[in-house]
Amino acid sequence: MKRMESQKTAKGRREIRAVKQLAARKIQETNKELRTDIRSRVRKKQESARKAAGKMKGIREAIRPEMELRTDLALEEKERFPGDGGEIRGVSLKEWHGNERQIKITEVKILNAQGAKAMGKEKGTYLTIEAKGIGKGGEELEQKLADELACQIRKLAGSCMAGEPGSQPGFSVAGKSGRQAEPSGCTGSSKLPERILVVGLGNLYVTPDSLGPRVLEHLQVTRHYDSQFGEGFLKQHGMPAISGLVPGVMAQTGMETAEILKGVVKETKPQLVVAIDALSARSVHRLGCTIQLSDTGIRPGSGVGNHRNGLVEETLGVPVLAVGVPTVVGAAAIVQDTMEAMVKALEMGKNTRGAGQYLSGLNADEQYALIRELLEPEFGPMFVTPPDIDERVEQLSKVIADAVELAFV
Repeated sequence: MKRMESQKTAKGRREIRAVKQLAARKIQETNKELRTDIRSRVRKKQESARKAAGKMKGIREAIRPEMELRTDLALEEKERFPGDGGEIRGVSLKEWHGNERQIKITEVKILNAQGAKAMGKEKGTYLTIEAKGIGKGGEELEQKLADELACQIRKLAGSCMAGEPGSQPGFSVAGKSGRQAEPSGCTGSSKLPERILVVGLGNLYVTPDSLGPRVLEHLQVTRHYDSQFGEGFLKQHGMPAISGLVPGVMAQTGMETAEILKGVVKETKPQLVVAIDALSARSVHRLGCTIQLSDTGIRPGSGVGNHRNGLVEETLGVPVLAVGVPTVVGAAAIVQDTMEAMVKALEMGKNTRGAGQYLSGLNADEQYALIRELLEPEFGPMFVTPPDIDERVEQLSKVIADAVELAFV
């Protein structure tokens, strides 16, 4: 009897162990399935996160050109880099003063594709001529500025023509006031173009945008002299054939400026195009007192977000010099300058130090993007111009016209 009970007990224990083992296996299988399911869900969420991050990166890249600080000046682009325009591979910087330090010249050279990508501009030479006292220094300063600009135009034009086969030697003719065509101290190439097309870009009826057309009002064109005074008149008097054109803006003509110029260049066959336009700056201190000269051509409206076909050698078939003066600055840039002053004030106070530290932790582009995000939904993109812009445009249009004549006539 006892033996049978012992056997039953052993059998029960075996059954219990079997049930426990089965339950353990079931639990293990369930846990394995759960872990697999969790891993699968995590992988899906990670993949979704990666896709979302990729989309956001694409969106940021798409809107980045619109959110960056708007400026046409290569000098200001370089100043945006850490260290107040520190070393950038593929970009060189040189500064000097002329005419008793009243005029400052800065040369930014973009040497290769790496420098062009970093700066967001075409490879080439960008000269910035600053005369802070323009409008207050009288005719004497304006004359010095015209001489300096003529010198730099002559140098860049000579460089552009150096590689053109069959170009003729340059000219040395007195200007309107009896001055020599090559200002004192200007040592440019002797090889200058015989046929020049000067293009005044912009809208004559919008004062900040009227620089180009106003320069043409003051410029002495000479291309018609041969037909007016007899064939060979220009060559006999050592004068180049200068023609001028004010193509207007698309809202007036319905045509891209590049389309108009292609036809004019094809018919008149200039050896060089000089394009003059109003620009956009980052700093209010450069409005109406800075001239940028470059040998890379120009893209009208790029500084204010109106991207048009570029007036460059690749599209027109001839070298293009660009002369521009900044006349407007974005309202967001002015607010950013104000915010920088506010941040310094906040950091000085005990109760406001945290807010100041947060704002100071944003870089220039992030501050600018934040301000535009706050301003533009309410007011749209706004640009500001000095109250005396009409006087500045008139003065500088005369300076540029005089400089072009000094450089070539």
